[in-house]
Amino acid sequence: MTRSVMVELVGGRLSLALLVWPLAVLVLLACALLLTGAFSLLTGSYGLSAPDVLAVLRGTLPEAVAGTVVWEFRFPRLLVAMLAGALLALSGAILQGVTRNPLADPSLVGVSQGASLAVVSLIILAPQADGALRPFAAFAGALAVAALIQAMSGARTTGATMRFVLTGIGMAAFISAVTSTLLTYGRIDGALSALGWLAGSVHAAGWNEVRALGLVGAMIVPAATWAARPLGALRMGPEVAVGLGLAVSPARVGLITLSVAAAAAAVAAVGPLGFVGLVAPHIARRVAHSGPGLHLALSAATGALMVTLADLIGRAAFVPLQIPAGLVTALMGAPLFVALMLRAQSRQNL
Repeated sequence: MTRSVMVELVGGRLSLALLVWPLAVLVLLACALLLTGAFSLLTGSYGLSAPDVLAVLRGTLPEAVAGTVVWEFRFPRLLVAMLAGALLALSGAILQGVTRNPLADPSLVGVSQGASLAVVSLIILAPQADGALRPFAAFAGALAVAALIQAMSGARTTGATMRFVLTGIGMAAFISAVTSTLLTYGRIDGALSALGWLAGSVHAAGWNEVRALGLVGAMIVPAATWAARPLGALRMGPEVAVGLGLAVSPARVGLITLSVAAAAAAVAAVGPLGFVGLVAPHIARRVAHSGPGLHLALSAATGALMVTLADLIGRAAFVPLQIPAGLVTALMGAPLFVALMLRAQSRQNL
C-alpha cells in the first residue's frame, strides 16, 4: 500500500493526506532546480567560481564587475526562468485537467498567439513606441484573445469543453496567420526585432520581470490551492462533478481564467516558450502519480527545471553565442510530444 502522511492545518480543522513518493519526487526536483541554478550562476562569458558567487551573494566580494554580472544579469535571469517555467507548466496542468485533454497547452486558448500578435503589431505598426510597453501589450493581447475564445465557446452544454478546444484551435490559427502577414510585409528591422521576441528568451530579463512574475506567482499559488478540489471532480467528468456538488460552469470559467492569467504573465515576460505547458505536466505525471494538488506542484517544479535547464544549455552550448530558451525547449519538447502522440495512439489500438 502506498504510504502517506497526514498534515493538519488551521488548528486541526483541515487535514491533508499526502503521498510520500510524490513528496519525495518534489524534493528531488527542488534539489535539481537548485543545482541547475547554481551552474547557471557560474556559467557565462565572464568566468566565476563557486566561492566568488557565494561571496557576491553575501556581499563580501570587493570586485565590482563580478557583483554586476551576478546581481544585474545572471541572478534575475535565473529567477525569471524559474518563475516563467513554473507558471507555464501550472497553466498547462490546469488546462489539461479542466478540458480533460492530455494534449492541451496554453497556446490552445490563444495565450501565445494573442501575445505574439500584440507585440508584433506594436513593433511593426508603432516602431517609435517604447520597448518597455511590450510586456504590457503581450499581457493585454493574451488576455483579450483568451477571453474572446472563452466567450465564443461559453455554451452551457456538456460539449462546452470540446467547443472550447475547437474554438481555440481555429482562433489560434487565424491569429497566427495575421501575425505572419505583419512579419512578411512589415519593415525588415521591425520584423527582425519581432522574430527575436517570438523565439522566447530570458537573456534580457531583469528585476522588473522578476517583480512582475513574483507578484503574479504570489496570487496564483493560493488560487491553485483552491483549484485542486474542482480539478479532482472535473477529471471524472461533468456528470460526476455535478453529483459531487460542484457548480461545473463557474468552476470551469474560474479554472480557465486562472490558467490564462498564469500563462499570459509568463509569455509577457519572456515571450512564447514552446512545449513547456504541454510536456511538463506529463513528465510530472509519469514520475509520480498523485492527486490534483500535488500534481500541480510537481508540474510547476518540472516546468521551472525545464526552462532553467534550457536557458543554461542555450547559454553554454555555443559560447559566446546564446540560443534562446524557447528554441531549446522546442527541441526538448518536440520528441516528447511525438512520444505522447504515439503512446496515446497505441492505447487506442489496444
